Amino acid sequence: MEELMLQKKQLRKEIAARVKATTAAYRAQASEAIQDAVLSSEAYRAARRVLLYLHMPTEPDTDRIIRQALADGKAVYVPKCVSKTEMIAVRIRNMSDLAPGAYGIPEPVDCSEVAEPSELDLIVVPCVAASKDGRRLGHGAGYYDRYLDGNPDRTMCLCFGAALSDRIPMDAHDRFMHRVISE
Repeated sequence: MEELMLQKKQLRKEIAARVKATTAAYRAQASEAIQDAVLSSEAYRAARRVLLYLHMPTEPDTDRIIRQALADGKAVYVPKCVSKTEMIAVRIRNMSDLAPGAYGIPEPVDCSEVAEPSELDLIVVPCVAASKDGRRLGHGAGYYDRYLDGNPDRTMCLCFGAALSDRIPMDAHDRFMHRVISE
C-alpha cells in the first residue's frame, strides 16, 4: 500500500512536470479539441443531468462545455468540497452562481439543489494523468473515487495527451473511467 502511494506521488510529479513543459498554445488547442469531443459525443447529447468540473490551470478547460450544457437546457452540477474527504454535486443555473472555493477553484454558493451520482447521466472527471483503458490518477485526495463509488459507467475523464500514461497504478478504492478523452 505504501509502495503504491509512493508510485502515485512520483507519477503525479512526473506528469505535472510534463504538462508544465507544454506551451499555453498547446493547452488551449488541446482543450478546444477535448471540449469538441465531449460536446459531439453521444454520452453528452443523451445526458439530461451532468456533473462538470471547473478546471485548474493544469487540466483541460471545461468552461465552454459548462456554458454549452447550460445553453442546451441540461441540468448542470459542479463539485463542492464539503469536507477534507467529501464532495457533493450542486446544481448551477449560470456561471454567476459560482465563487472562489476550496483549492482556489470556483464553487457554487447556493447548495440547495444536490444530486447523487446515481441521478446523473454523465459525470465528467478531472485527472492528473490517465490511461487510454480508463485508469485515472487524481490529485490524491480521493474526492471523485469516493463520490463515484459504484457508478463508473457514466464517467468521462478529460486528459491532455501530454498526461496520458500506461503506468497508472491502481488500488481497490480507485475507480476506472468509462471513457478517457484527450485531444
